[in-house]
Amino acid sequence: MSEENALNSTSVLPSRSHRCRSTVLTAAVTLPVLAVTACGTTTGPAGQGGTAPTSPPTVGTGTSGGTSGAPAPSGTTTPETTAAPTAAVRALLADPDRYEQAHGRTTAIPSGTRLSSLVVRNHVATVDLSARYEDGGGSLSLRERIAQVVFTVTRFPTVHKVAFEVDGKAITSSGSAGLALNGPVGRADFEDRAPAVLVESPMIGDTVRTPLRVWGSADTFEARFRLKVTDTTGRTAADVMVKATSGTGTRGTFDVMFPYKAARTGPGVLTAYVLSAKDGRAVPVDTVPLTVNR
Repeated sequence: MSEENALNSTSVLPSRSHRCRSTVLTAAVTLPVLAVTACGTTTGPAGQGGTAPTSPPTVGTGTSGGTSGAPAPSGTTTPETTAAPTAAVRALLADPDRYEQAHGRTTAIPSGTRLSSLVVRNHVATVDLSARYEDGGGSLSLRERIAQVVFTVTRFPTVHKVAFEVDGKAITSSGSAGLALNGPVGRADFEDRAPAVLVESPMIGDTVRTPLRVWGSADTFEARFRLKVTDTTGRTAADVMVKATSGTGTRGTFDVMFPYKAARTGPGVLTAYVLSAKDGRAVPVDTVPLTVNR
């Protein structure tokens, strides 16, 4: 992905586990997508959007930890396979709280949208939402709100794609703009809404300590980018190079662990950035506000 695309694409962004949430939020700059199983318990990247890491991440080098070789989980509906995605979607439908708003997180989903049911079968989650979900907005807004649900639900390993219903009826288009939904859709259908680097963990508002584990997906030139931790004093506590499993037009995954050294405990930021090919300057593509422990 070019530097210009990384800067100019409006992307789907996630709120993190703050207030036990799992939301994909939109904002003016590229940011991440995360989901939680319930009140702060996270799961690995899922489905076609990424595979949950099962081996320890590479320590200190910033090199990708690779993808999982674990057997595919069952795609059949059980209380275990539906509870976490259901909780995540309900959190997604809640309005961003003050903390999230203060850090630029917004949502394209109309306030008042309700989840009627969520069923997982053969790795497809059928999400039934209230009619409010389709109210207002043009094709871009509708595409963003659909992407928000898709990125949230496919965050779980039992779900690869999402089918949509409104008030119990399957839909093949959404809203007055007639956005086509010709079947179940997955993350690959919304690659244009994803940031160049999608940090899936840690999440907005998390409290972290050294060594810090960071994982997610990325599509950057030669699969390379950097992760920087800034502490509460504004000092750089760590700055490491990361290489995903693929890049330059093909999204790959990464899973790294590295130490940092903070001057003191307090609010900080994790920044994913690339270096400009033109002048070597840092081009931020994702930021995650955190509490950074010393």
